[in-house]
Amino acid sequence: MPEAPELFLLREYLAPRITGQVVESVEVLRPLVVRNMVGRELGECLTGASVLGVDRYGKVLSVAFSDGHSLVINPMLVGELRLVGSGERQLKSTVLSVNLGGGKRLRYLDSKRMGQVYFVDSGELGRLPVVSDKGPDVLDGPMSLTDFKAGLRRFRGEVKGVLTRGELVSGIGNAYGDEILWSAGIFPFKKVTRLSADEVSRLRDAVYGVTAEAVGELRGVFGEEHPRKERRILKVHGKAGEECPRCSSTISSVSSRRRDTNFCRSCQPGSMFD
Repeated sequence: MPEAPELFLLREYLAPRITGQVVESVEVLRPLVVRNMVGRELGECLTGASVLGVDRYGKVLSVAFSDGHSLVINPMLVGELRLVGSGERQLKSTVLSVNLGGGKRLRYLDSKRMGQVYFVDSGELGRLPVVSDKGPDVLDGPMSLTDFKAGLRRFRGEVKGVLTRGELVSGIGNAYGDEILWSAGIFPFKKVTRLSADEVSRLRDAVYGVTAEAVGELRGVFGEEHPRKERRILKVHGKAGEECPRCSSTISSVSSRRRDTNFCRSCQPGSMFD
């Protein structure tokens, strides 16, 4: 799942390259993935319109057009937004292609078709649950420790689930949830109600520190290239069976609800039964 750091760079890459471009045509190849909330075909609305800009809300990207409509894309597990040339082969996983002037193609690909694409009136964007139900963005200015503590008090679940739900802070998914909790030295299945004052402080620092650092690292990886989902910079997520970078213990993996949680039992001690 692309998360805030990756989507931050993707928005940064796309905005100057497509803003002002005129839509020549639209191809909807997987209509069931595209939630049309306008009532008119995308091509009918967008052909001849220009791109006004690209925005990001947590793990969601939106593209606004001059006709008053927006495409809102929540990539979920494997979804990917790509800007390609007209000569690039259209893959079977392509859900949608917005064909722009100069031979540019803005394509959304999703081999599992689990992502969500909304076509909406731009003024209604804030009503979508993928936007409206989320907390402040993790890459915006950090919450004060006081506000962070107050936000945590609204929840009773496991700390990783609270982070990835997006209601406390938006933009954190499975991968960066693991990275944040490893950095903070917190067992991912610990209930937030059992976190000590010191753990809450460390958690808040890691939430903002890890994601901000990731933006810088990813910018170094991609440079001027088209950014994609990148996991090589991660310390523990996806590293089950490898050595912990901090203490050299073996990184563990626990699978639940089609999601792997990776952590170090030495650096992040705890019990599933606490």
